[in-house]
Amino acid sequence: MPLFLTQQDVDFWKENGYVKFRLYSDKEMDAICKEYDYLFKLKENSGMEAAWIGDDMIKATKGKEVSVQSVHNLQMHSATFTKILTDDRLLDALQDVMGTEHIALHHTKAHNKPPKRGAPYLMHQDYLYFPYKNDSMVAVFLNIDNSDPENGGLCVYPGSHKLGPLPDHGYKADGKDADFHWADPAKYPIEGATPIVAKRGEVVIFSYLLLHGSYVNNSERTRRMFLAQIMAADDEPLKDLHKSPAQGLMLRGFNPKRDATMEKRFHH
Repeated sequence: MPLFLTQQDVDFWKENGYVKFRLYSDKEMDAICKEYDYLFKLKENSGMEAAWIGDDMIKATKGKEVSVQSVHNLQMHSATFTKILTDDRLLDALQDVMGTEHIALHHTKAHNKPPKRGAPYLMHQDYLYFPYKNDSMVAVFLNIDNSDPENGGLCVYPGSHKLGPLPDHGYKADGKDADFHWADPAKYPIEGATPIVAKRGEVVIFSYLLLHGSYVNNSERTRRMFLAQIMAADDEPLKDLHKSPAQGLMLRGFNPKRDATMEKRFHH
């Protein structure tokens, strides 16, 4: 029996690869928003620019200059985001969809899309950034604002997690290894995706194999989000990629595979 979600939610997750639900009240979101805005104001610098580049992005934006600011590893900046990660309601929902009580952190990030020129993200799978043996990885996407296609909201291809890893059509600055990963825009155009219209305080959990992206923010509204990538504690990386502070931090349960020797006590 599910701990937080309904059985209908769990069934929807299995079929579609994502599920949306309300987690935070308006009062709770007021506190989160205050800390979020303070963090972005405090840390603001040119190195926070996170818009993708390449010919496919130029086509997607019709050559328009776009931007999105990003901060990674928010739990290292503010305890507010550590509290989100350890919220029992969220962990109950994660346990409902992941099927395990042994839940670990991979990393966190936040994207802030400005009005009128917020950058889109082409349809992609997170798998290519950090592939894992058992594909247990899921994203927790917290909507800081009401979001829809007009202000650059999230969109997905329901059920695409069942396709497994797809070929990479991303941007390769050196002609060899991709800096940014996305699926073939001709086969999986963002126009063919299903929009996820969400309210402030709603969470979307989705598989890292689910094709997802987000629209250009052409509205007068900002679109802010917080995202955490979460994995089963006993899952193993297939490649030595994307090492982040606090990676492997146990959020619930325990990690039976964690090395406990003195020799590796300083290893991530």
